[in-house]
Amino acid sequence: MNKGNLQFDFLVDKENNTLTIVREFRAERQLVWDCYTKHELLDQWFAPKPFTTKTKSMDFRNGGHWHYAMVDPEGTEYWGYTEYYDINPIDYYRTIDAFSDSEGVINQELPTANWKVTFNNKGENSTVTTVVTYDSLSDLETVINMGMEEGMMATLEKLDELLLTLTK
Repeated sequence: MNKGNLQFDFLVDKENNTLTIVREFRAERQLVWDCYTKHELLDQWFAPKPFTTKTKSMDFRNGGHWHYAMVDPEGTEYWGYTEYYDINPIDYYRTIDAFSDSEGVINQELPTANWKVTFNNKGENSTVTTVVTYDSLSDLETVINMGMEEGMMATLEKLDELLLTLTK
């Protein structure tokens, strides 16, 4: 299957401290929404290879959260904490996303961001538009230098692979 013609945009706006990531998937919108909002599916794709993902706790609702780790092949865990608000099922949701420790304590040394994740139909496919807003230009540059673009590309390719198994 040629996935080269699927839309993928990674736009950096240093004036507004935002990243905009637009990604097309060969699946209908409800399924893609489920992959973003159910931990048993997130655990199968939400980390770039060779990392894996494990959920410690998740409550997908307004005021809820997702506490998870990306785990490298040696077993080192990199924890994240996402707080959900403004959920409008299968259209969009907003989060506050931060680095944390295994207990869910936010790491104040690393950038926290506001995410808006929007789901749209595109013919038989769907697109996900993710707008990530940082507090400052230095926070935006920190995550870019940490490999955000390459990480997102590799992570979303894992979602492509998962969707192939779910749409057969």
